[in-house]
Amino acid sequence: MTPPEVLRAPEGPPEPATYDWPKLVDELNRWLRLRTTPVGMKLFPRVEDLDTIPRLRRPKAVHTLDQIVAQAARLGWTVGATAEDLVSPQCGAVVGLRPQDEEWLSGKRMANVWFATIEDAAAHQRAMDVVPYGRYRAVVVSPLASGRLNPPDVCLIYATPAQMILFINGLQWSGYRKFQWGCVGESSCADSWGRALATGEPSLSIPCYAERRYGGVMEDELLMALPPRYLPKVIEGLAQLSARGLRYPIPPYGIQADARAGMAVSYPQTR
Repeated sequence: MTPPEVLRAPEGPPEPATYDWPKLVDELNRWLRLRTTPVGMKLFPRVEDLDTIPRLRRPKAVHTLDQIVAQAARLGWTVGATAEDLVSPQCGAVVGLRPQDEEWLSGKRMANVWFATIEDAAAHQRAMDVVPYGRYRAVVVSPLASGRLNPPDVCLIYATPAQMILFINGLQWSGYRKFQWGCVGESSCADSWGRALATGEPSLSIPCYAERRYGGVMEDELLMALPPRYLPKVIEGLAQLSARGLRYPIPPYGIQADARAGMAVSYPQTR
């Protein structure tokens, strides 16, 4: 299946011919000691496509998409869902399973809940990055190491701020570019998997209230969503940083110590 028809930026590494998913996940855990299972997300044009995924589970109740992602990331399940499995239009619209129609764009459900006025709520809806409606009918989330989505459209990496900045440093090791991300507030899935699916770019988010309440995201976790072609680049960057003494965990040096000895480990010219 081809990736989503989206506005893809020209930057970024080429797609590898194949992926060794267990090795990639082992390397991520080697350099970052992740607590949460890295997962992939893939969109499918037909509900019947779910039958092709090995050991797929289908929801037995109505969920948020945050819960579907959490069942993969926290429990190690492979889970497929359709719009009918999701509790509100908000979840389905972000991944293109429900229309971003005038009713959705109005923000009526969000007004006087997350936003003071209907105008504020509508502005929020229009600020969200989403997959256009019409092509997809189902979504599957699965642990990357399982290889059941080969490849996924995007990978989802939960990490602490310390782990995440090193992950980003790994992205920037070669072919440097400045990353700029936004924050829509509630519905932050639009900042992570919504934006990554819609642009093909690495997309960082601060998980919102709903992701933490329903998706089990921990208080100290951030979420990076990115196409899989970036993962080998990240891992190579992390290895290079580690060789220079820049690795996780980051040991506190002491706020009153002479910094020169510590700096000299990575910056030989420091005196």
